[in-house]
Amino acid sequence: MRALVRRPGPRLAEGLLTHLERQPVDVARAERQWAGYVDALRLHGWEVIEVPPADDCADAAFIEDTMVAFNDLVVISLPGAPSRQSETVAVAELLADLGYEPLRIEPPGTLDGGDVLKVGSTVYVGLGGRTNAAGIAQLAAHLATRGATVVSVPCTKVLHLKSAVTALPDGTIVGWPDAVDDPSMFPKFLATPEESGAHVVLLGDDHLLMAADCAESAAMYRALGYHPVEVDIGEFQKLEGCVTCLSVRLRI
Repeated sequence: MRALVRRPGPRLAEGLLTHLERQPVDVARAERQWAGYVDALRLHGWEVIEVPPADDCADAAFIEDTMVAFNDLVVISLPGAPSRQSETVAVAELLADLGYEPLRIEPPGTLDGGDVLKVGSTVYVGLGGRTNAAGIAQLAAHLATRGATVVSVPCTKVLHLKSAVTALPDGTIVGWPDAVDDPSMFPKFLATPEESGAHVVLLGDDHLLMAADCAESAAMYRALGYHPVEVDIGEFQKLEGCVTCLSVRLRI
């Protein structure tokens, strides 16, 4: 299990905002929070690989948006925000060094990795401000070679699909109802009591990496038999980030 990460740069506080009002961001504190996030991955058996920094790109720490990994296939995204498109260069180079042959989303398609939620062989992709229909069609064609089915999901209330929903190990979709356009699109949907409680990263062995500011959601997951691993990512949340955004998990 490998996790790609990219440390936050000095311009982090200038990151793009779509649905939130701008707040002051403490970059030094964000760096400490990022280090704690990385430590949690390592503690649970992940080999952490740092992509070279992109200090000119304010949003570069949100590395999830640069690619999609599905089994042995990796697809380099074309972020919907033009200012973020150069973030993919070093990611593609590192993946090649690791032995992957990345495919790409090409214009006029756009796609942010944060819009892509994989649940078994079904891949939900948010159609919204950063990901367009052409990008989803290209991703569907790439993933079809691995037996995956792509389902386009409207996403208008939050930045990315995974800002609204993620999935538990048993395939249950968990989401904050106010952020989800149409919960009926998911076969099994479980509402979370807090917005950030909808964001989980599957670490393995029923451990769920999640933000530290959603105690009720953590209690709900414990009652379901899971083991929350809580990390403080408050500075990144000010920039519409969540626990999924700060890494890309490669399981092959």
